[in-house]
Amino acid sequence: MFDIAPTELLIIAVVALVVIGPKDLPRAMRTVGQWVGRAKGMARHFRSGIDTMIREAELEEMEKKWKAENERIMREHPQLPPVTEESAAAAPPPDGAEAPAASAAQPELPLPEGEMPPPRSDDGER
Repeated sequence: MFDIAPTELLIIAVVALVVIGPKDLPRAMRTVGQWVGRAKGMARHFRSGIDTMIREAELEEMEKKWKAENERIMREHPQLPPVTEESAAAAPPPDGAEAPAASAAQPELPLPEGEMPPPRSDDGER
């Protein structure tokens, strides 16, 4: 952090012991520790504020990109009119597909509570 070698720390400790004295040294160390703690807290608070600002800026940038992409997609693929049951029944089935006669002939009935519908087979029968 400050690039202080262990020998330098030892010299500082000996000077502090001589200058401050052994009686007041614990109180002085506690005060220094509190100041260091406050400085770290302020640095942490500052860093979290900067990180939040960066995150918000990135989010705004991504929202702009998504909005532009969404507009491009909507221009390329205009919205089709909504499909209703009548228009779906009147429309011819896609190439190679057959209209499901069983589902058109028999409407779905609500099942009693807790009952599962029977499994459907691939050939359209129930």
